[in-house]
Amino acid sequence: MERLLVLRLEANGCVVEAVINGVPVARVGGKQGLLTLAIHEYIVQGSNEIEMIVNPAAPGLAPASELRHCEEPASASLKLLLPRVGRPAEPATARMLAQLDWAAAAGDLHEAPLSVRQAVELPIAFPRWRWLDAPLINLTATLKSELAAYVLNIAAGLARGDADPLLLASRLRLEELAQAYQRNVSEEVMRFKQHLQQLHAAQALKPVLPQATNMLLRPIAGGRLIECLNSEGGPLLQSPIAGGARAAWPLRIASIEGRFYVLR
Repeated sequence: MERLLVLRLEANGCVVEAVINGVPVARVGGKQGLLTLAIHEYIVQGSNEIEMIVNPAAPGLAPASELRHCEEPASASLKLLLPRVGRPAEPATARMLAQLDWAAAAGDLHEAPLSVRQAVELPIAFPRWRWLDAPLINLTATLKSELAAYVLNIAAGLARGDADPLLLASRLRLEELAQAYQRNVSEEVMRFKQHLQQLHAAQALKPVLPQATNMLLRPIAGGRLIECLNSEGGPLLQSPIAGGARAAWPLRIASIEGRFYVLR
């Protein structure tokens, strides 16, 4: 692989979220925030919808529109870049494939959340990812309870130092990540398992055990996936580790014929 498709998301004086083909992939905010990440696993062949949401609602809340006053200048930008592997993902040194921008001067009023979106044809061919063909999910109280039990089983495995429940749940995701970045899937699985085992050996894995009462379920990808979040809007499956940091495992789950699959 000579090049990577990279998202560059920047926010100044606001919070901004990037959504690719209906899947939220990154959020930054504050006085000045910048994030870059490879996004192959969210890209489809042909037309792709990229969206930048300025001052999005908190996950789990209805995005009711409101007017906000800018006390100081604010801006946000989303760029899709194609740098060579090993080179920085910067506009000056990488090919620009798409760009979204927003800005407001001090004293301006603007609606929040505010969406800026664009459909773009990308000159990159990827396999057809499984989540594109997953059925629409009917998010009932019964399904929420079943999802809580499913994630609880994974969290309990991590607490015991057993990576197998998470590996089994994520098998299809790991296969597609290997395809997306031209890696060996067996090596990816082994690397992931060794990382989890190292965390447990250091007595670092103490995941918060999820319950139906402390989880938020956000439909994404047009309702074909459910993102499992905690009450603060972060990944539901996470654990404090040394140095005050947290290990987190995002779960974007499909429900197919009564079974759950982590696809992203």
